[in-house]
Amino acid sequence: MNISLRRALSVFRLKPRIFLALALLLAAIGGAPAWCQTAQISGKVVDKAGKPLADAQIVYLNLSTDKSFKVKTDKNGEFVQFSVPYGNYQIEILGPDGQSLFKKTAAVNPSTESHRLVIDLAQGTQKQTLSAKQIEALKQKNQQLETENALIAKYLAAQHDKNWQDAENILGELIALDPNRWEYQKSLADTQLNQGKYDEALATYEKTITAAQSEAAPNADPAKTKIAVSQMLTSEGNSYLKLHKNEQAIAAFSKAAEMSPNPGVAYFNLCATQYNMGHSEEALAACDKAIAADPTKADAYFIKGSVLIAESTTDAKGQLTAPAGTTEALKKYLELAPDGGHVQDVKQMLDFIGAKVDTTYKEKQK
Repeated sequence: MNISLRRALSVFRLKPRIFLALALLLAAIGGAPAWCQTAQISGKVVDKAGKPLADAQIVYLNLSTDKSFKVKTDKNGEFVQFSVPYGNYQIEILGPDGQSLFKKTAAVNPSTESHRLVIDLAQGTQKQTLSAKQIEALKQKNQQLETENALIAKYLAAQHDKNWQDAENILGELIALDPNRWEYQKSLADTQLNQGKYDEALATYEKTITAAQSEAAPNADPAKTKIAVSQMLTSEGNSYLKLHKNEQAIAAFSKAAEMSPNPGVAYFNLCATQYNMGHSEEALAACDKAIAADPTKADAYFIKGSVLIAESTTDAKGQLTAPAGTTEALKKYLELAPDGGHVQDVKQMLDFIGAKVDTTYKEKQK
């Protein structure tokens, strides 16, 4: 590319670089936590002969959300169901062969009684067989849950008001109550990121990722855990960007893309970071992956077009030739984001390479 062309193109590239770096940070901030007021439910299933029923499946179906929670009994017919949100449920017992053996509706709430389920299939009804020690243990657990739920409510209020320091303090109390609940740690890291405590956030994310990936709870949802880890890796990447550690950010975004079932955002982060670092080939490859994962991501087309136009060449007569795909990428941006923040930049680039600008995108969207 000759010097005059490079100088002209630099006008188009300066503003987008600043905008994209900010967009990456803003995308990671905010959002409600993935936990709410919940109960831990324990229980036992006894067959018609009065013996513990092993490998039976207990299914809690939330009647409001249609979300189900499943757990199996052990060799003693016992089970423990973690983190069941308060609400009304249909409870069904399925035998080892999948046959429905029992079904009823019940509420899960702060009461101790709703946290213990004992099913005697011979009678077909629920009965309580709790010892005084078990009842006392359940009462203590219930008190802890009530304390946690009160703190969760305070945290959600602080988060809503963006009182990040208060939110961080409340999360510290929640973690002290339940150190094994890595979701609290994840929210703590998010809060630290919101406050600009990037080094602290990174340390918390690393610890939490390790805890999440080593989760051994019998009802742990691997898919949800994987999504949470990919989100944390993305947030790590944003923290590294704010610390001007671009290579570490790229590594974090790459891991997030590998883990996420919907890697469009992670690939776009890679695309934007590589572009801002001046890595044209890597940016173009990441943009193509972002577009493949999410064809509606307008900014990915913008960056792709910006990368391609920078590779334009001129012949001896000064005739400009843009690489294949440049015009298509830039026009796609206008089609997807006719009121986007880069519209004027895109129109200037299209005019620069002699491409006709379609002015009917807004009408087409209507």
